[in-house]
Amino acid sequence: MTTALLSCAGRPVGRYSYRPGTDSRPYLHPVTTLAGTPVTEERPADHIHHLGASVAVPDVAGHNFWGGRTFVRDQGPTELDNHGTQRHLGWKLRDPDGFVEELSWEAGGTELLREHRTVAASELSDTAWALDFSFSLTNRGATDLSIGSPATNGRPGAGYGGFFWRAPKESAAPAVFSGTLDGEQAVHGKAADWLALVGDGWTLVFAGATDETRRDPWFVRTTEYPGVGSSLAADRRLPVPAGATVVRRVVTVVADGRLDRDAAAAHVRKAVAA
Repeated sequence: MTTALLSCAGRPVGRYSYRPGTDSRPYLHPVTTLAGTPVTEERPADHIHHLGASVAVPDVAGHNFWGGRTFVRDQGPTELDNHGTQRHLGWKLRDPDGFVEELSWEAGGTELLREHRTVAASELSDTAWALDFSFSLTNRGATDLSIGSPATNGRPGAGYGGFFWRAPKESAAPAVFSGTLDGEQAVHGKAADWLALVGDGWTLVFAGATDETRRDPWFVRTTEYPGVGSSLAADRRLPVPAGATVVRRVVTVVADGRLDRDAAAAHVRKAVAA
């Protein structure tokens, strides 16, 4: 395994890892608050393919870059030999507070997408910092392709795929709210400028930082497991024509303590402006 450490205000706040030569993907874990509380989980028993904070997509031209089983229409979750690899190509920049990375999304010996990924950490206060995560996916081939999800393949409500964060499972489910809505059922599958997940002594506030990202609905789980993602293909496939690029940017506030709605909104304004 190869790792890169991420620091903020002189304190370690994350570890970025990838396993060359496997069908895994690069991911951040552990990510911690400034006080050292872990806010990600790696390979939990309920979903061993959940890897901290990462970009995970269950269907790129029929190939699985999420892990686990593939949802097949009229058949359900099925074990398929269709897994792809996000292969690390190199660092364009690598500093203690962030990095720029090039990756190749490959399956069956073919590059489907080339990714340019930028990750940066910045301090917001004595108790909060922001993780700025952007990625661009370019189809450098001569053939059009598209990105899908279990929802586009026949499983209603399962539009996951894109930036995804697996949080720690605690004795009680975390609270979740947006600027106007409360609870998993209310916020799941809805677009919102930001979304907060509040656990035992920590808060994560996820914000779309571009117009396109803000239009993507949020995939939210709290009762089954704690996870939040920004959905690239919530209810319809996302075309990526030959030569085209898909760009998304999510800024995540990582805070100690339990933020209320006003505090979460204030942190988001500062994080996105920064």
